Amino acid sequence: MSSVAVEHVLVVPTSEFHRLGHFQGFSPEVDRYLNGLLTPEHTSYRPRSEMEQDPSFKQLIPYVIFRHTAADGTVSLFQYKRGSGQGEKRLHAKRSVGIGGHISSDDASCDDAYAEGMRRELAEEVIIETEYKSTVAGLINDDLTEVGKVHLGVVHIFDVEQPAVRSREDDLCDGRFVPVKELLAEIEEFETWSQICLKALFS
Repeated sequence: MSSVAVEHVLVVPTSEFHRLGHFQGFSPEVDRYLNGLLTPEHTSYRPRSEMEQDPSFKQLIPYVIFRHTAADGTVSLFQYKRGSGQGEKRLHAKRSVGIGGHISSDDASCDDAYAEGMRRELAEEVIIETEYKSTVAGLINDDLTEVGKVHLGVVHIFDVEQPAVRSREDDLCDGRFVPVKELLAEIEEFETWSQICLKALFS
């Protein structure tokens, strides 16, 4: 009988998140949360299939937003539409401005598993053909949706010199840079995390 490898993902206890200060939506207090959550005594790797149904843990997800500012000051973000092949079925057909995914136990072989997981997810999903500078903008928590109850997003903004980012996967459809003004006008088409980021950081 063959055994199927079970993916283990990085999680933190929801109780620890609440101890640091529960919030709904977006928080810019990066140090307050990450310094407390990303410590060995609070992190563990657990089966993803179980964690998707267990709100007593939060799966930590890097959520990278690519931003380009044109010479005339126009700010555009890389956006795409999730195809049916994307891992999280509850987000299929939604538009998004964030690239990201789970930190796997396979990433733990590196000194910084979180950074390695983010690098791996980006390499799998997009091709970046420009220089960029990165900053951590804040965290997303959404306990109003089934997906959000078991995830905690860490928002990274990559300011790119050129709008030269494209989808590597067929299931990241219509990947392109779109002016923020247009994205805000169509905000209801986006997944909840993207809506939270658009409102908190770009409205």
